[in-house]
Amino acid sequence: MSKFENVTVVKKANIYYDGKVTSRTVEFADGSVKTLGIMMPGEYTFGTNEAEIMEIMSGELDIKLPGEEWKTLHTPETFNVPANSSFDLKIKTVTDYCCSYIK
Repeated sequence: MSKFENVTVVKKANIYYDGKVTSRTVEFADGSVKTLGIMMPGEYTFGTNEAEIMEIMSGELDIKLPGEEWKTLHTPETFNVPANSSFDLKIKTVTDYCCSYIK
């Protein structure tokens, strides 16, 4: 899906790591939520409350999911993150992503 229709976009940005990671929240009529964002080069750790599906549209990065070894992603690529966990990223180039929250 290259675009979302009939959504609400929250104006206030989600800003992490001194502005090196930013996103906007997109709310759908069915109550589902996604964030669309950009990550600048760097190393980051993110925690989850809900399960997530991360879709990486562009960029070069390595990821370490819970209980796994580091691996390089070849975008576009999608990965799942369990609820109540954390994952590590090494962003090598500006990376464009979409995160879907699973309830």
